[in-house]
Parts: sequence; C-alpha cells; structure tokens
Amino acid sequence: MTSPNTARTPGGPDAPLTVGFDLDLTLLDTRPGIKATYEAFAAEVGVAIDADLAVTRLGPPLEHELAYWFPQERVPEMAARYRSLYPRHAIGPTVPMPGARDALRAVHETGGRTLVVTAKNGPHAALHMKHLGMEPDELVGGLWAEGKAEALRAHGARVYVGDHTGDVRGAAAAGALSVAVATGPCSAEELREAGADVVLTDLTDFRAWWEGYRA
Repeated sequence: MTSPNTARTPGGPDAPLTVGFDLDLTLLDTRPGIKATYEAFAAEVGVAIDADLAVTRLGPPLEHELAYWFPQERVPEMAARYRSLYPRHAIGPTVPMPGARDALRAVHETGGRTLVVTAKNGPHAALHMKHLGMEPDELVGGLWAEGKAEALRAHGARVYVGDHTGDVRGAAAAGALSVAVATGPCSAEELREAGADVVLTDLTDFRAWWEGYRA
C-alpha cells in the first residue's frame, strides 16, 4: 500500500480496473470508535458534545463536525487534540461493514485494484485498515466530496463506492461510475436524487452487482 496521503499516475489502457471505496460507513463501521473518541475528547476539553448525534453525521471532514461545537477560530486546535486521541479510542472498536471484506475480495479476484479515498486523515485511515487486515492497494486521505475526484482521477478509478451524497458528487467529478450504499447518513432516495448510478442496500449486494458489471 502506498503512502496514505499520496497518489500515483495510473497505468495505460490495459491497466487493471481500479475501484475506489469510501471508508466510514462504507467499508468500516467506525461509529463505536468515533463515539468513544468524542466522549474522551469532550471530557478532556470540558465541552459538552453529543457524541451520539455526531456519529449520525459522518462523511464530511472532522472540522465540519467540530464547527457545531466550537467557534471557527478554535476548530484547527480542537481538531488536532481530537486526532491525538483517535488511535487510542477509535481503532479497537471499529469493525468492517457487512460485505466489506467480500467486496474488496471480489475486485481482486477479477484482477482489479482497490483504492480507498476518504475524508479521514490518511494515517488514521491506514491504521484502521491495517488493524483489520483489509489493506487496499492504495489509500488516500483528507479528501471530501468533489475533492475526491483528484485521487480517483490520479489512480484511474472507474468506479467509486460510497454512502454519502458527497461521494456521489466526487464520483461524478471524476467521471467515475457512482455506486452508492445506503449504510450511512443518506437514504437510498437521497443517493438516487444526488445522481448515483447504482444504489445497493449494503456491500453484501456488491459481489452480485460487480459480477454483472464485469460480464
């Protein structure tokens, strides 16, 4: 796996088909760990934060959520403090989403490559994947919504799988097929309205879709 915040130029026309995946609530259920981190963070900084509410809004960068709880000028400082607690509290409780391991396996079984593109910072995303033994071929962190197109284009991804309308927009900006899973904060209807090309209930449906797509 390459460095979590870098991208490389894709190969030529005969290069393996690359499929991109979002992380939070697409591949991994990070809610228990993120909730635990928010609770520890709130106790440390002495600010009341509704951790249960925060984990219903996963998808955008951390700074978006912190702006609900702190003045804008304090957000960078608070983000750094939150991230310092993240490895201790968030990695252990995180589990794969249903079908996630099989979805990555399905791509690899057909000679494809897997790419994770996430708004989460790259080092923490890499820690999650390594801890669960689900290391993708490539991983890029720190990108959100249309910004994800940068990595998708750089790695030649033709498909991007995500759970948020921001992921749909990122796929569209990259000219990639948008495959959405209704496992995050956005409903299937919202994902369709945002322009998703395919909407799956969850990743347990991915293999059957992928086999049809590849046929």
